[in-house]
Amino acid sequence: MLLLLSLAAFSVISVVSYLLLALLCVTITFRIYKSVVQAVQKSSDGHPFKMLIDKDVSIPPETFRKHVDVSLTYINRALKQMSRLFLVEDLVDSLKLAVVMWLMTYVGAVFNGITILILADILLFAVPPIYEKNKTQIDQFIDVARTQVNTTIAKLQEKLPGAVKRSKTE
Repeated sequence: MLLLLSLAAFSVISVVSYLLLALLCVTITFRIYKSVVQAVQKSSDGHPFKMLIDKDVSIPPETFRKHVDVSLTYINRALKQMSRLFLVEDLVDSLKLAVVMWLMTYVGAVFNGITILILADILLFAVPPIYEKNKTQIDQFIDVARTQVNTTIAKLQEKLPGAVKRSKTE
């Protein structure tokens, strides 16, 4: 949460720089402290981070390829969906995207990105308890809204020429 508040006041570059600078200050201070303790006690413990320095932090090629292959599946699915929407394969879906993007211009005019992230963080922890307490009422309203949306979409698909009729299995 502190990170989100920092991002609200400073740029991402500044926040990352300050975090890395703080980490570097802590590690340098610890290294100097250990060196002084070793000099006073006349011990030869060595570098305090020796165990971490000796660790292999490289990514094995097979692990990298596996993650790239999984990512490639999602990227290809997203590209296919974007081309379907932007090339108007289904007029109704493209109009839905246009309406959502139009509404997002108003959201973007009111909030900046970090404000939206902070609100999303708050909602992430506030909505589940509220839903658990009022589950039956919320489910009733969701069913009413879903019915309204489905009837409106059905009416639009009937009136729009060239709208692709979908089966329930899609």
